Amino acid sequence: MITPMTTQFFGIRHHGPGCARSLLAALNAWNPDCVLIEGPPEADDLLVHAADPELRPPVALLVHCPAEPTLASFYPLADFSPEWQAISWAVRASVPTRFIDLPQTHAMAMRKARDDEEKARLAAEETAEKSDTEPKSDNALPANPENDTDDPESAQATDPLGWLAEAAGYGDGESWWNHMVEERGDGTDLFTAIAEAMREVRAQAPAPTGWRAERENLREAHMRTCIRQAQAQGHQRIAVVCGAWHVPALEGDIANSKTVKADAQLLKGLSKLKVAATWVPWSYPHLSSHSGYGAGVDSPGWYDYLWQHTAHTSRAIGWLTRVARLLRDEGLDCSSAHVIEGVRLAETVAALRNRPAPGLDELNEACVTVLCHGEAAPLALIQKRLIVGDRLGHIPEGVPAVPLQQDIDQQQKTLRLKPEALAKTLDLDLRKENDLAKSRLLHRLRLLDIAWGTLSQTGRSAKGTFHEVWNLQWQPEFAIQVITASRWGNTVEQAAVALAAERIQSIDSLAELAELMDQVMLANLPAAVSAVAQALDDRAAVTGDAAQLLATLPPLANALRYGSVRQTDANLLADLFDRIVLRASIGLSLACISLDEDAADTMRKNLLDADRAIALRKVETVLQPWQNALKQLSNSEQAASLLRGVAARLQLDANLLPPEAAAQLLARNLSTGADPQQAAAWLDGFLNRNATVLLHDEVVWGLVDGWISALSDDNFVRVLPLIRRTFAAFEAAERRDLSGRVRRPAGGVVKTQVATWDEDRAQLPVPLLRGMLGLTAG
Repeated sequence: MITPMTTQFFGIRHHGPGCARSLLAALNAWNPDCVLIEGPPEADDLLVHAADPELRPPVALLVHCPAEPTLASFYPLADFSPEWQAISWAVRASVPTRFIDLPQTHAMAMRKARDDEEKARLAAEETAEKSDTEPKSDNALPANPENDTDDPESAQATDPLGWLAEAAGYGDGESWWNHMVEERGDGTDLFTAIAEAMREVRAQAPAPTGWRAERENLREAHMRTCIRQAQAQGHQRIAVVCGAWHVPALEGDIANSKTVKADAQLLKGLSKLKVAATWVPWSYPHLSSHSGYGAGVDSPGWYDYLWQHTAHTSRAIGWLTRVARLLRDEGLDCSSAHVIEGVRLAETVAALRNRPAPGLDELNEACVTVLCHGEAAPLALIQKRLIVGDRLGHIPEGVPAVPLQQDIDQQQKTLRLKPEALAKTLDLDLRKENDLAKSRLLHRLRLLDIAWGTLSQTGRSAKGTFHEVWNLQWQPEFAIQVITASRWGNTVEQAAVALAAERIQSIDSLAELAELMDQVMLANLPAAVSAVAQALDDRAAVTGDAAQLLATLPPLANALRYGSVRQTDANLLADLFDRIVLRASIGLSLACISLDEDAADTMRKNLLDADRAIALRKVETVLQPWQNALKQLSNSEQAASLLRGVAARLQLDANLLPPEAAAQLLARNLSTGADPQQAAAWLDGFLNRNATVLLHDEVVWGLVDGWISALSDDNFVRVLPLIRRTFAAFEAAERRDLSGRVRRPAGGVVKTQVATWDEDRAQLPVPLLRGMLGLTAG
């Protein structure tokens, strides 16, 4: 039993069910009249929402700088987090509660100054070196809030839990802490033991240095100041809930005049940034240390289970039952007998290790041995779905949020698109109004770099133009991206249009502009479509680069193709497409002159993609100039051989090149007087990674066969790599058929023994066949 005193310190580890259970028991036993919690003071006004049943953990307090959206910090809380239990207890008991950590208004100002200083140092080093090497990467400290954590243990050069674990004979600090703290009961003497251990560790640990030491000193000075303020306000029983590492620094004689003066001097004149705070949903995968969150735990799903199941006797049975259910849902064999034997094995291993009940290590070993039949692979599934878990928290509507977040929430509610931490597939039929609205929302969010949905590569082609297949998974860090995007507008549509207008000014490539056009068409943003189309038209009119013009055609054709499906007006886009085709056709032959091998290969891709895009248009006024350009290219003597071959093949496939003309082109480009390497490049372009023309056209086969057969030994060696690369692009079945054709003798007829024909014998089954077919005899 804890004896009443003015101030009681409860040193906890963030996100620990054992700490949370013991803390709740201590608060019920002691009944403090004030609760001080390590956390951002800017979020004090948000504590009232903890009484709302719609605020369901895991959630996080998000503190961010509106002027610098990348400056943000998350303070995640789960049901089993001691801080959450302290908040919930205080709200239920109507006890004054405050956060006492160093305000983020100062912490973020320090972080920004540190980042700016590091960037300036790197820039100075790069300027001084003036080397021709690749530019150095920006090694400034990350603004990612998950990596810039306020966890006390991560601020140390070494892990104090690791020291204690090593002294106790454990392999790592996580296992030791689980066994000693999180998997134990709710004894209130836990905090006395934790404080004693931390005193010893801090006494032996090397003093931290650098900015981490500065920040830790400021944090502890501010916490001591807040405790003095609570004491001055007349509170008699003050409960201080903080990271275990800080307890020795807070429990001393904080009323000492020297300490008071030193803390005041340390906190004087700190720089500031304007910040804001709100609640955001969080998830168990992001609570995990594997996500990069420095104060995370290895097994939030397991900790949640420990929080809900306090009895040691039934813990193993309940956990292995969950595992068995998961395995059966995944189609793996797992019976009740497996569960029984698994429990026995886990309890036996725990007894051999002198533990009162099986922990996660023992249960995992039992799972692999019994339930998984010795295979470790299913343990990865158990790790993801149960040990870590996929739970996502929920925030009530009354919580302060930027207008853009409110618009997203409203659209999710209207469209019945519930954000979930677990990945799921969404198949949309764009003929349905609700599905079309969902598609537009997802495309607009993608434009804002909020990648809630990822469009499947096979989405459009799988079931036709009326279907889209999305992979959805909501990530907590989207809260920061929403805040960042909110500067563009207060609704998703406004923000997407404004962002598209901004991107127009920063894009130099016509192909990138065309990609942006495709995005705004899919997102159904008419104002943005007009702006991008105008920019495309203006820049295409003054460019002479046919390669850039060709690269714009596929995304424009894609937008045209799906415009009618999405109920958008594509007339403006169609006129723009036609004008770009005309400009590209005029400059095509000139753009294919004097290209090296790599440039020619890049142009081939542009040429093929553009031809497919133009074929979708199916308008004679567009097809005719393009076909004339291909004809001119195929007959050009200066253009790259590869591209002349591609142009000839495209004409042949479109039935624009008669077989006789194709034979003449082949004969001319594969003649004995032609350079073998240029001839091989032309053949590579003509075959176009498709063996159909070789297999089914006797003239083409004969010309190619004759050219290869007539090559001298030296020339054959020179062109062999290119020929091999050309034929390697064919399908396996095509190569097999070509191999069989090569084995035929000249003339294409395999010499076989001619069978004698017996006319009389062949007539014998005719009457029977006529009767079976119901034909009259004749």
